[in-house]
Amino acid sequence: MKSVRLRLLLLALLPLAVLMPLLLVLAMARWNADYDAVLIAKVESDLRIAEQYLGHLQTGSAESLHSIATSTDFHRALEAGPDAVAAHLETLRTDLQLDFLEYLPSVALAGRMERWPVIQTATRGARASQIDIFTAQDLTLAAPHLAEQARIPLIETEAAAPTSRQVEDRGMVLHSAAPVVTQGQRGVLRGGLLLNRNLDFIDTLNALVYLGGPAADNRQGTATLFLDDTRVSTNVRLFEEVRALGTRVSAVVRNKVLTQGQTWLDRAFVVNDWYISGYLPLTDSFGTRVGMLYVGFLESPYSAAKSEAYWTIVAVFLLVLALSAPLFLWLAKGIFSPLERMSQTMKRVERGDLAARNGTIGRQDEIGQVAGHLDSLLDQIEDRDQRLRDWAGELNERVDLRTAELRAANKKLEETFKQLVMSEKLASIGEITAGVAHEINNPVAVIQGNVDVMRMTLGETAREVGTELDLIDNQVMRIGAIVGKLLQFARPSEFGTFAESLDLAPLVSDCLVLVDHVISRQEIRVETQFEPGQVVPPVRIDPGELQQVVINLILNATQAMAGKGVLSISLEAAERNGRSGALLTIADSGSGIATEALTSVFDPFFTTKTGEGCGLGLSISQSLVQRAGGLISVRNQPEGGAAFSIWLPAATAAPAVETAAQ
Repeated sequence: MKSVRLRLLLLALLPLAVLMPLLLVLAMARWNADYDAVLIAKVESDLRIAEQYLGHLQTGSAESLHSIATSTDFHRALEAGPDAVAAHLETLRTDLQLDFLEYLPSVALAGRMERWPVIQTATRGARASQIDIFTAQDLTLAAPHLAEQARIPLIETEAAAPTSRQVEDRGMVLHSAAPVVTQGQRGVLRGGLLLNRNLDFIDTLNALVYLGGPAADNRQGTATLFLDDTRVSTNVRLFEEVRALGTRVSAVVRNKVLTQGQTWLDRAFVVNDWYISGYLPLTDSFGTRVGMLYVGFLESPYSAAKSEAYWTIVAVFLLVLALSAPLFLWLAKGIFSPLERMSQTMKRVERGDLAARNGTIGRQDEIGQVAGHLDSLLDQIEDRDQRLRDWAGELNERVDLRTAELRAANKKLEETFKQLVMSEKLASIGEITAGVAHEINNPVAVIQGNVDVMRMTLGETAREVGTELDLIDNQVMRIGAIVGKLLQFARPSEFGTFAESLDLAPLVSDCLVLVDHVISRQEIRVETQFEPGQVVPPVRIDPGELQQVVINLILNATQAMAGKGVLSISLEAAERNGRSGALLTIADSGSGIATEALTSVFDPFFTTKTGEGCGLGLSISQSLVQRAGGLISVRNQPEGGAAFSIWLPAATAAPAVETAAQ
């Protein structure tokens, strides 16, 4: 009963072992998707904070320059002269932590306005602050030391877009300007903060977003400023204490953010590890995308947490499954005992003990009912076994009776076969008789003609031999009578007609019976395609003549198949030249008839069986069919073998003679 226990155990644990993992997989997949969505939402929120911080710096820088431009101290310095303005602005630059701060009088604005849109905005009376990209020459003009600070060697980075540049010498500058109005003249106060290598800026941004400091051990959250696709300010480490300045972003991120102008919110490989990353495109004062702002945090802690959760769930499931199996077996112990008892009963029955029964098992539940039903079925089986034994004796008696009937049928078949042999002998005698009569008629006609010539030649002297000549005449007449009788025996149709209306199907079936002794000795399968209820009109022809034609064609077909093949006989209604009739087709699976011989098969004395026949069979068949107003034709089948078709007009149609056509 181990198999029963196993099956019951599988039946009980199947929902737990199959459905529960499926539900767990679905739930974990949904949880994983939601978890990833939360991480993306978090990095999106971090990116917005970084964006707001950068915007705050721009706004604050513009406000600071506006405050200076409108201050009394600055206007006093303007009245004191350029040196006083330079000294005053240097002090303010240090306080504002700007890399350069300068005053541009109206005479110096002509070339600067076209170069920088922020200066154009300031000349129109509005303060402005944008991110602009300065060339090395622009940086040197603004402050001599800035060109060296901005210069960053490029580091070859895996998956980055190909480039021939070796150094990034441009500077990303937080560029601000405010209008200055004094004594009826307009000027511009311009300041800038170089973001290349500006670690205070990037660490402050990172601390603001991730609530941490720039310490080396706090690197789960990172921030980076990109000039084009190059890191110019970052707290991402290339090595333990080396920041990844000069490394470049992957080509995939570059294409989406800088080329397409879309924000990247997804996992990305950053320098040497995977991060949940957000990349925001940055535009300059011309509206051109010139860089990216990045924030992100390591993916590995969250992946480890997800893996730990997964394995915890799997371990709990396996533990539950391991505890469920023995618990179920203990609870199901009461089911196994009655089942084992029924199994023993069935084994006794298999060994032939039909009196074996389960008896009372002391249960009223479904198992008890099954045991009772089993005993009831065994009672019925025992009763039916006895009935079968009685029926077996009766069946043996019926078999003996049927065997006797078969013997009688075989005897009748033997008699039919003898009749068929006799018919064949008579047919052979008829053929010989016809041949003999044909051969005798010719010399008899010569004899009679010569006798008449002798009488004419001798004239009166013929009386001397009159007795002899009369004897010759009598013998010739006797020969003619004998030949007439032979011809009447060989060809009775020439001396009278026996045409009648008949159905072809029974006649063809009779012909098959007559030639069965020929077919049964060979490996020939007969296929007929006509049913007793098939609507085929009756035809008018001498049954004996038609039977002679059909048997001749069947025998020819069996000879063409050389003892092995398929003989196909079909019967159907068919019209020809507007007249209804019946079409009988007899086909074989032999080698067919040579193409050059198709037009000659109905010619008298034409035969393909040299030395085996006189070549009159098909010619006579054609004559008989045509005399009944029908048509006989032959063709080769595409799949091999020859097919002879006999078309006869319906018994109600007017008879007409047709010529065979191939």
